Amino acid sequence: MSGMDFWIAAMDAPLAGAGWYRAPRWPVVTCGLLAVLLSGCGYMVGQNYSAQWRTIDVPIFENNTFRRGIEYQLTEAVQKEITRRTPYRLATGGDADTRLTGRIVDVRKDVLGETRFDDPRELQISLLVRVTWEDRRTGQVLATQELPLQPVDVPLAAQTEFAPEVGHSLATGMNDAVNQMARRIVNMLEMPW
Repeated sequence: MSGMDFWIAAMDAPLAGAGWYRAPRWPVVTCGLLAVLLSGCGYMVGQNYSAQWRTIDVPIFENNTFRRGIEYQLTEAVQKEITRRTPYRLATGGDADTRLTGRIVDVRKDVLGETRFDDPRELQISLLVRVTWEDRRTGQVLATQELPLQPVDVPLAAQTEFAPEVGHSLATGMNDAVNQMARRIVNMLEMPW
């Protein structure tokens, strides 16, 4: 008998000793799965996006600030995020079921910390955008959050910090803020719980 045959035979042989009993595990596993399924936990099964819309039009966002070019960056980031994360297909004009419009309200660059020579050590970029998502067929606004001034707009803000001392620049900070804002805008397209 080889070494491998000995171990196989030893595993198949009954254990010595009286009274040893191994309880079946299936009732415990079944009860555990049943408890998890019945508890709910607030999670959804399936997609978080409505199936009644298939296409979305995302025109270039308006820019009410003095920072030029950011509207193109943000529009491109939102379009990439929509194609990456949602089942919606990008369309233009009258071909789309819904339309997502936005207006950049404010872009700020604030100094958070300085060196002893008054050079900025850490800075923060804040980006404020108002976004409206509407159904093109009915004209109904699909965003349900309201503002005291204009109930059809949903304010979104993104903030990122960058430090020039470690190689960050305004461009990298702005890119981070734009990508964070694009993720928040696409999160707004999800169905409410």
